Amino acid sequence: MAADMAIGEVARRAGTTTPTIRYYESIGLLPSPTRANGRRLYDASALQRLAVIERAQQAGFTLGEIRELFFGFVVGTPPAERWGALAQRKLDELEAQLTRIRTMQGLLREGLRCGCLTMEQCALWISGAARAESTNS
Repeated sequence: MAADMAIGEVARRAGTTTPTIRYYESIGLLPSPTRANGRRLYDASALQRLAVIERAQQAGFTLGEIRELFFGFVVGTPPAERWGALAQRKLDELEAQLTRIRTMQGLLREGLRCGCLTMEQCALWISGAARAESTNS
């Protein structure tokens, strides 16, 4: 791997775009590269950092969470410990989303069984209104 790569070469090798690389620099996810004659020059560590960013995004992490992965821990915290803390939090978040999805699926399936002629008569909606009334009381 070349020691000094232009931004276009980094983008090509990382499978991303030059605006994405510039954006990651602007928000601090990528360190500022060295410059020669006004051109950004990157070393192999930029490709490694971009690979970590891509993998973290595939796992569902936001850019803010990825920033936390890089900078939100005491210096010297091992990568596995960093990833573990964020991954557990993301897994908990996904479990909560799955619970909401299952509830939504149940309501949709219940609605599919509805045979009412009008919305006002529909037991699904009336029971929902009754639950809302008892919750607000």
